[in-house]
Amino acid sequence: MHKQEVTIYDVAREAKVSMATVSRVVNGNNNVRKETRDRVLEVIKRLHYQPNAVAQGLASKRTTTVGLIVPDLTNLYFAELSKGIDDIALLYKYNIIITSIENRLMKEDQVIQSLLNKQVDGVIYMSNRLPDKAAEAFNRTDTPVVLAGTKDNREEFASVTIDYKKADTEALNLMMHDGKKNLAIVVGDEDAVVNGENRIPAYQEFIKENNLGEPHIYTGIRDYSDGYNLYPQLVKDGIDGVIVTRDISSVGIMNSAMDAGKKIPEDLEIVTASATQLASVVRPALTTIKQPLYDMGAVAMRMLTKLMNNEEVDETHIELPYELVKKQSTANR
Repeated sequence: MHKQEVTIYDVAREAKVSMATVSRVVNGNNNVRKETRDRVLEVIKRLHYQPNAVAQGLASKRTTTVGLIVPDLTNLYFAELSKGIDDIALLYKYNIIITSIENRLMKEDQVIQSLLNKQVDGVIYMSNRLPDKAAEAFNRTDTPVVLAGTKDNREEFASVTIDYKKADTEALNLMMHDGKKNLAIVVGDEDAVVNGENRIPAYQEFIKENNLGEPHIYTGIRDYSDGYNLYPQLVKDGIDGVIVTRDISSVGIMNSAMDAGKKIPEDLEIVTASATQLASVVRPALTTIKQPLYDMGAVAMRMLTKLMNNEEVDETHIELPYELVKKQSTANR
């Protein structure tokens, strides 16, 4: 009998016991006689029976499964975050269900509810935004939730991030000290929590405090072509230094500038804020706010294991250290 065809019914029939007895043996229930347990285990081994994790958890209300909500599976930022999550999940023997919310016909809260209906033990949420309806969907359940790489300024949910305001201010300072006076910020989604409530306010405060004129905020710049097509507007607005929230958009801006005969960093300095591998493989290499993406994912998953098992958690809002890595897209290296 091929192992993927084997069911709990097959094991019960071969061992001449009930399916309930097989379930008790699989779940480690001690209320089974030793000779019966040994017989069931022998059949399980002989038939190569692989219990379904969700089925095992029905009686205990646990599925050893974690839901991972990702806005974009092709975005390197979330891919690198997910690696840390996956490694810790594997260490603690949790399975992962990945759900993408980009270009979905369902609304975000409906996607969340659909995931919760799968009886996951916990959720790691990595979207750039946390709409009120999404927060309400989480609040209607007892399922633990941890945000990874995004913030909840209401502090209703546990989170693992960096200090985005401090990081962006340091990057802006770097460009200002290089003599750049017309600084801009380029973001994908203006209403994203990290952008709308952290990065953009930090940028606005910096411009005001340093008397650098009017702020220049460019939104909706999500991919390479968006960045490439934005550069002529940057020239028109006299921008000589820019902080960009997405690496792929940074590359688009940089390539457009060089195609126009401009020099990086002499004519335009660029600091990118996602810190994926892309920032270091392009040439010129991009100065970046290096976020510890793997560690952020790993810490988020470890925190979730504690919450799922009702273990003590010392801190539920963790900011990991970042590093401003100076490369070829800024002069001050």
